Amino acid sequence: MTDRRRYPSDLSDARWQLIEPALTAWRTERRTRALGIGRPPEHDLRAVMDAILYVDRTGIPWRYLPHDFPPWATVYGYFAAWRDEGIFAQLSGLLHRLVRTAQGRAPEPSACVIDAQSVKTSTNVPAADQGIDAAKKIVGRKRSIVVDTLGLLLTVLVTAASVPDSVAGTALIDHITATHPAIGKAWVDGGYRQHLVEHAATLGIDMQIVRRDPGTQGFTVLPRRWVVERTLGWFMLHRRLARDYETHTTSSEAMIHIAMIDLMSRRLTGESTPTWRAI
Repeated sequence: MTDRRRYPSDLSDARWQLIEPALTAWRTERRTRALGIGRPPEHDLRAVMDAILYVDRTGIPWRYLPHDFPPWATVYGYFAAWRDEGIFAQLSGLLHRLVRTAQGRAPEPSACVIDAQSVKTSTNVPAADQGIDAAKKIVGRKRSIVVDTLGLLLTVLVTAASVPDSVAGTALIDHITATHPAIGKAWVDGGYRQHLVEHAATLGIDMQIVRRDPGTQGFTVLPRRWVVERTLGWFMLHRRLARDYETHTTSSEAMIHIAMIDLMSRRLTGESTPTWRAI
């Protein structure tokens, strides 16, 4: 790795040790599939991951990457490959289990919380992938996420903002049942309909709708739901997630996994996440 001035988003040595085995295994497997044909890789995987974290954290376009990183086209090529082959989701899942174990929890969660966040989109997002969230009066996309009771991401689905919460929730519940069979309890808000509760019950999940007291005025912390709301707040530490800039919904999902990789790796190594208020 070439010497250069470090950025606040760069991986520390301890965080790189958590991530490096998965990326090295991916590169080795790719080389094996290619039967060793072609030039050896020119770019250091840590430098590439640092560049991806820089984009996610600062929100800049790929073409605006500083020149002390590998070329932007190379970095984007790795990002696209890792996105399409599920490497970011794999890393997120690995770190999720390590964080739970470090905090004295079972590696696999037994309960989850589901919520959605509608965000505006940039001009490069295809019109077909956008919609109107009538309740929140937002034209853009919707991020539906499932987190455990620690607020750590289990899965994410990005759709047009017009997609009803219960429709996205059905897809999420089906996915969670297949990937996290230990989950038997889920909490959602009032935007998720009774038919989703019934669908979850057929899969062995007891889903509870946590409603806001009609007589309550102003901000109120709601039981269980505050956990997922905090996770959505964590996303905003990464400027790439302040608005959906991605042409493909799979890229949007990858950027959310990258944000959680950043957060969970810092939690495992005891490093704080720099905030813009501290600058």
